[in-house]
Amino acid sequence: MGVQSVLADAFQRAKDYEAKIKAGDKTVRRDLELDALVEILNDKRFITCHSYIQSEILALIATADEYGFKVNTLTHILEGYKVADAIKKHGSNVSTFSDWWAYKTEVQDAIPYNAAIMHKVGLNVCINSDDAEMARRLNQEAAKVVKYGGVSEEDAFKMVTLNPAKALHIDNKVGSIKVGKDADVVLWNENPLSIYAKALYTIVDGAVYFDREKDLEKRKLISAERNRLVQKMLADAKSGTPTVPAKPTAQVILHCEDNEQHTGILEVDSYEDKL
Repeated sequence: MGVQSVLADAFQRAKDYEAKIKAGDKTVRRDLELDALVEILNDKRFITCHSYIQSEILALIATADEYGFKVNTLTHILEGYKVADAIKKHGSNVSTFSDWWAYKTEVQDAIPYNAAIMHKVGLNVCINSDDAEMARRLNQEAAKVVKYGGVSEEDAFKMVTLNPAKALHIDNKVGSIKVGKDADVVLWNENPLSIYAKALYTIVDGAVYFDREKDLEKRKLISAERNRLVQKMLADAKSGTPTVPAKPTAQVILHCEDNEQHTGILEVDSYEDKL
C-alpha cells in the first residue's frame, strides 16, 4: 500500500505540474523528475517495472490505469501466470526467468510454467537473464519453455529474439531476419535451442565479428605466445632478474543496484584495485 501511495502521489504531482506549465504559470520551477513522469503520462517515455507477486502487479496496473499511462514491460513477473489476463487487458509486455523459483520470499509461488502460461494467454513474453553468464545462453533458457510448457520451438526462440525487440520498440530494426533490418545474425551448427549447438559465426552490421575456425587458429597463436612468455620469464629468473608479483587486471562487474542513486560509481572486483 505504501508503494502504491508513493506512485500515485508522484504521478498526481506530475499532472499538476504539467497543468500549471500549460496554463503559463511563470512561478513553476523546472523539475527534471516531474518532466520524466510527464513524458510517461504522454507516452513519450517507456517504462519497465521490476515485479514479482500478483498484489504488486495489480496495484501498479491499477495506478497506471487511474493516471492514464501504460507499463511498457513488467520484468521478472514471476507470478504473472496468476494475473496474465489483467496484464493483457492493460497491454504490457512481460520479461521473465525461464525456471527460477523459491530462492526468496517473493518468489515462493513462482513456477517454471510461468512463461508458457502467459504466452498462451496472449502476452508478448520475453526470457531475461539476471547475470552475465546466463546472458550468454539465453537460447538454452528459451528451450526450457518448450520443456516445461509445451510451447513450440519457433515461439520459444522468439522469446529471446523478436519478442524482446517488440518490447523495446525496435522490431523494425532487429529481432528477425528480414530485408531492410540490421544485419545482426548468429549462425549455429545445430538447432539453437539445443545445448549442443555451437555458434559458428556472429555477424554484426554485416561484419563477421566471430568465426569459429579463425577463433581456433587464434587460440593456437595465443597458446604459443603464452608459452614464449613463460619461457622468457623462466630464463630471466635463471639469469638473476628480480621478479615481481603478478598484478591482476581489474574487472568491472555491474549489478542492478549500482546506479540506483545515479552516483556514477562503478564497482570494480579485483584483488587490490578498487575504483
